[in-house]
Amino acid sequence: MGSTVATKPHLDSEPQEAQSEDAPADPLGWLPLSGGAKKAAEWISVVLAIWLLLNAVGMIGAGFKMAAGDQAKELFAFAENPFVGLAVGILATAIMQSSSTTTSITVGMIAGGLPLEVAVPMLFGANIGTTVTSTLVALGLSGNKQQFHRAFSMATVHDFYNLLALAIFFPLEIFTGFLSKVSGVFAGSLAGEGDGVLAGIFEVVGNGVDAITEPLVNLATLIVSPLGDVWGGIVLSVAGVVLILVVIGYIGKMLSALLVGRAQEMLHAALGRGPITGILSGAIITTAVQSSSTTTSLTVPLAASGKFKVTELFPFVVGANIGTTVTGLIAAFSASGVEAEAAMQGALVHTMFNVFGALVIMTLPFLRVLPPKGANWLATLADKNKWYVFIWVGGIFFALPLLAVLITNVFF
Repeated sequence: MGSTVATKPHLDSEPQEAQSEDAPADPLGWLPLSGGAKKAAEWISVVLAIWLLLNAVGMIGAGFKMAAGDQAKELFAFAENPFVGLAVGILATAIMQSSSTTTSITVGMIAGGLPLEVAVPMLFGANIGTTVTSTLVALGLSGNKQQFHRAFSMATVHDFYNLLALAIFFPLEIFTGFLSKVSGVFAGSLAGEGDGVLAGIFEVVGNGVDAITEPLVNLATLIVSPLGDVWGGIVLSVAGVVLILVVIGYIGKMLSALLVGRAQEMLHAALGRGPITGILSGAIITTAVQSSSTTTSLTVPLAASGKFKVTELFPFVVGANIGTTVTGLIAAFSASGVEAEAAMQGALVHTMFNVFGALVIMTLPFLRVLPPKGANWLATLADKNKWYVFIWVGGIFFALPLLAVLITNVFF
């Protein structure tokens, strides 16, 4: 990591093009409000959007339970192979461009009866699929060879970091169930199950979430009930998925509009202060704006400018991985009934995967250097021929996952 003395002067003299791109448009810019009234309306809309997110997850769980009944395990028999589950998670996230969406939908399905052992690989895959965004961001700087090399290195360091974390923890989870076991220790208390002060506190939280979500979920269930259990459940689940897509997109845009300036200031202030500060800042920024893509969009132009090295900005990406898991934890609080603990456990598995990944990779020097080296190697190839970019994106995020699903279902 660069020292504070070497890094700080760059902050004040940093050219405008090294800053993040222009602040995102305000989704409520059409309102005839200004000042404090406008700000209050924006924050109220965020609270309402979070409420809709909780309802959407509840709708997915209720719909999945209606449609599948006790046959959820049989319905997802094709994904019982963990490699298929992993591929499904990668594909879903690469297509939707949001790991928060994938994890929220998966948590909702767990609440509806999806077995945890099927869901966990999907959650792992969500980490991989989300990194395609940063790669596409870097393509916007392909006009300048040096800038593109630095930008593409910064973008793909996220890919290599997540692939390294997957290489460590995916086999560990398959053979030992390590993350599932550790998360199971805390899931009951966080879901409000069992005894003790912690369980009591989260039981109150869970009951509060139930109170504000059950009316809308019950109304939606009543509306689709004439269609029968199967079709009614499918319609309810699809409606929940669509609502999640819209709501998470809105939350990300609104929080970015509200906070991107402060997020940029936090990133600048943390530069040169060491990897721990970088990781914490990345986690806080991503939690605040509910979008790891925003964190990436702040770091890629800084790397492209040449003012900061990929190794200096790398910890922010690691922190973004941790911050993006908060959405899944929020979604888990909307689950109720016998599957509430399983839903919370699924969300915790995703969180612990990213937290333990950061602890292991960032504290072991021989592992910490691998993602930047891999990213630099790939950027060097891309310098020679831009087709390597498309081969990388098409292969890692689409072709290989599809091939895994095909081979597993044909030969196994």
